[in-house]
Amino acid sequence: MPATAHDLETDHASAAVLEVAERLHAMTPDWLIFFREVLGVDGIVRRTFNNPEALVRFECSPQYARIREMLDELRERQRDRPTEREVQRVITVRMPSSLHETLKAEADEMRVSINALCISKLMKLIDGEGRRDLTTPATPRAVQKEV
Repeated sequence: MPATAHDLETDHASAAVLEVAERLHAMTPDWLIFFREVLGVDGIVRRTFNNPEALVRFECSPQYARIREMLDELRERQRDRPTEREVQRVITVRMPSSLHETLKAEADEMRVSINALCISKLMKLIDGEGRRDLTTPATPRAVQKEV
């Protein structure tokens, strides 16, 4: 099937974003800086692919996979080095105790904190099926009646 003008535009945008990421990666910044500038809320990826459908398509591309590899490489390189601290935010995640215990055991085996393990898991590429589940409209919660 021949490529459409939209496909060519998307390919060009993907290549341009990757080029920016590669230039920044070559400067070996702290991984947080790389993440913020490339993948963060105001990063080049979200500025370029500013609607959910375009962003999901880009996240399935080889260019995005390469950006994730660069991020992983920077994180690995800096694992034993102290990093410049960015202001941190706290979120609370409610989960079943069995999941918490599983995460705790996995973190203990890896000799890392649960926080470090969860951040690592959050940074991993969400598989295509999981990504589709996240982008479909959520069904409203059932209203529970108080007895």
